[in-house]
Amino acid sequence: MKKVYRSVFWILGDQLNSNHSWFENTDDTRLFVIAELKQEASYCHHHVQKVAAFFASMKTFAAALRNSGHHVLHLTLDETAGFEDLQNLIAHTMSKFSAKQFNYQRPDEYRLLMDMRSLSGLMDFEVREFDTEHFLFPYDQIKSDFVRGKAHRMESFYRKMRKKFDILMEGDKPVGGAWNYDKENREKLKKNDLTDIPSPKIFKNDVSEILERIRKHKIVVTGQEMNPLIWPTSREQALEILDFFCEYCLPSFGRFQDAMTCQTEHSWSLYHSRLSYALNVKMLSPREVIAKALKCFQYRQGEISLSQVEGFVRQILGWREFIRAIYWINMPDYSTKNYFSADLKLPDFFWTGKTKMKCMSSAIGDSLKYSYSHHIHRLMVTGNFCMLAGIDPEEVDSWYLGIYIDAVQWVELPNTRGMSQYADGGIVASKPYAASGNYISKMSDYCSSCHYNVKEVTTERACPFNSLYWHFMHKHRDVLKQNPRTNLVFKGWDRKAEDERGLVLQKAQEVIHSLETL
Repeated sequence: MKKVYRSVFWILGDQLNSNHSWFENTDDTRLFVIAELKQEASYCHHHVQKVAAFFASMKTFAAALRNSGHHVLHLTLDETAGFEDLQNLIAHTMSKFSAKQFNYQRPDEYRLLMDMRSLSGLMDFEVREFDTEHFLFPYDQIKSDFVRGKAHRMESFYRKMRKKFDILMEGDKPVGGAWNYDKENREKLKKNDLTDIPSPKIFKNDVSEILERIRKHKIVVTGQEMNPLIWPTSREQALEILDFFCEYCLPSFGRFQDAMTCQTEHSWSLYHSRLSYALNVKMLSPREVIAKALKCFQYRQGEISLSQVEGFVRQILGWREFIRAIYWINMPDYSTKNYFSADLKLPDFFWTGKTKMKCMSSAIGDSLKYSYSHHIHRLMVTGNFCMLAGIDPEEVDSWYLGIYIDAVQWVELPNTRGMSQYADGGIVASKPYAASGNYISKMSDYCSSCHYNVKEVTTERACPFNSLYWHFMHKHRDVLKQNPRTNLVFKGWDRKAEDERGLVLQKAQEVIHSLETL
C-alpha cells in the first residue's frame, strides 16, 4: 500500500538544527526529507572534505530525527541523480507521497531562496516558509536597520547587540568599561609559546561510502581526501568541540587570534575555535556558543581574561550576525561588485600550494589539507595577495566558497568580496586591508624561512608583497587618498625619489606578469 503524507518538510544541508520547533512533536502525517544533490555539490569546485562533511552530517541528522520518532526520507546521490534540479525533485516527492503541503526553512543563500519561493507559482500544492530559528538578529529587521548599498560598520551594530541581549554588560555600560579589546589581541607567537598550543580536537568519522558516491557520480572536487574525517558530523561531536575550545583554547584565543606560524604541526588550528562549520550548518546555535563561553569566563576569571572572551563574543554576536545582514540587504547585486575593476586569473598555485612564498604556501597548504585555515590567513595572506595582485573577485569568491568547509555564500561572499577584496567599495570595511610583507613578518615566523627577502622591495629575491603593495596604492591613489585611514600612506610614498618609485612599480609589473612562477 502506498504511503501518504499530508505535509513534506524539506531540510537543506545547512539546516541541521535539532532544536527547531519543527521537531518538538512527532506526527505520522509529516515527512521530513533531506537529500544529497549533485547541483549543490557541483556549482563550484568544493573541497572533497567539505562535500563529505555535509553529506555525513546530513545522514547523521536524518538518523537522529528517525530515532526521535519522526518519519524521515534521506536521499543519497544514488536516488537523486536522475533529477535535473531541486524543484523537479521536490515535485516528484510531493507527487509520490500525495502530499498537499510543502514546508521549507528560509535558505541562507539568495539563489536557493529564489528557487524555494518560486514554487508557489509553479506547483499545485501549498507552500509555507519558516525561519531557521538560528540567528540572533531577526531576518525581518534587516531592511529596517540596514540600507542597500550604504556603508555600515560592525562596531555600532555589535554594541546594539550587546545591549539587546545583555551580554557582557553592567546596566547600559560594557563590562570593564570598553566595548572592544581588539588592540590587546594582536600578539605574535614567540618560540616559547609554541609548546603550549593544544592539539586540536579531531574526530574519526568513516566517510568511505560517501567518498565512493562522490567518485561514482563524478563530482568534481579539490583538496586532500581524508578518511576518517576529522570534522564534527553530529550535534554530539559539535558540542564536544565547543567544550574543547572553552576548556583549552579560549584562555589564549583573543591574545593570539591574529598570530601565524609554521613552526608547529598545529599551525592550522592554534587557539581558534574551529566551530564555524558546526555553526554554519546549525548543529550549534550562536546563543548556546556564547552562553558556554560566558559561563567559562564566569567560573575561570583568573585564567580567562575579559579581552579573550570579548574577542570571541564579538566574532559570534557581532561579526557573524552583521555579515549576514550585509549579505541579505545587498543581494543579488553584491555578488558582482568589483570596485577596483580587478580582472586577473587566480594563479594555479592556489590549487596546489606550490609557491616559493612561505606565507602563501602555508596558508594554501592548510586550506588544501584540512579544508580550513584561520581568519588571518584568509584576510591578510591569501586575501591580501589577491587584492594587491588584482585578481578578479569572481575567481577569489569561487575559491573561498569551494575550498573552505565552513563556506556558505551568506558568510563567504561579504567576507571575501567585502572585507578581503574591498570589491564593494567600503560597504563592509572602512579601508582596504592592504599590507606589505612587513605585516606578515610582524605577525608570523614565515619570513625567516622564505625564499624571498621581506626587507627588500626591488631586488630579484624581494618579497612580492612589497612591490605589489605600493603598486596597488599608487594605481588606486585617486580613491584611496579620499579615505583618511589610507591617505597617510601616501606621505611616505611621495617622499621617495621619482626614480625609486619607478623601480618599485616596474618590479610590481614583473611580479604581476610572473604570478604563476612566484
